[in-house]
Amino acid sequence: MEKEENQNPEPSENNENRDLDKTSENKDLKPEDKIMELEDKLARAYAEIENQRRRFEKEKDDAFDYGGFSLARETLNLVDNLERSKFALENDEKLKNSEMLKKTVDHLNIIQKDMITILKKNNIEEIKSIDQKLDPNLHQAMMEIEDDNKEPGTVVQEIQKGFMMKDRLLRPSLVAVSKKTNKKDENLKQNQKSEENQSKSNEN
Repeated sequence: MEKEENQNPEPSENNENRDLDKTSENKDLKPEDKIMELEDKLARAYAEIENQRRRFEKEKDDAFDYGGFSLARETLNLVDNLERSKFALENDEKLKNSEMLKKTVDHLNIIQKDMITILKKNNIEEIKSIDQKLDPNLHQAMMEIEDDNKEPGTVVQEIQKGFMMKDRLLRPSLVAVSKKTNKKDENLKQNQKSEENQSKSNEN
């Protein structure tokens, strides 16, 4: 049993031996080398602390500037619902041109303006879309509309307003963009119309 114990020393003994080896190595180092080694360790520790400080500062600033990001995005649903309510009322045949409709729409407009003002005070701004070139970072194209008076890819219709919160995209604008008229389709339609007119004149 004693022989086995001598052949397999305890792990702690191995660690002690390693520490002794390191100590002896450090003793062999010149004072200048030891100073350089300590300076290197200090520089690394300082760099790590500085990186952590910057990271914490950024997280603190982000929490202050964008802490209400989710709430702001949810609030936009209220703006959308007001817009839909106005549209539904204005297109109701029973209410058209009535005094009650006018008063209701006026009240909804006041509420909507107040909400936009509150959003602006909290650094939330509408994205300008109409007549702007399509920007994938700000706009989401939902459809194309033929328009030879506009450059292809120009926003010609806004389906849903987009918003920015400071320099971050809160919600993209849902838009329709222009495209050139398909000349082949246009020529085909003109040919069909001329054929129809010719057949009518022959019948007469």
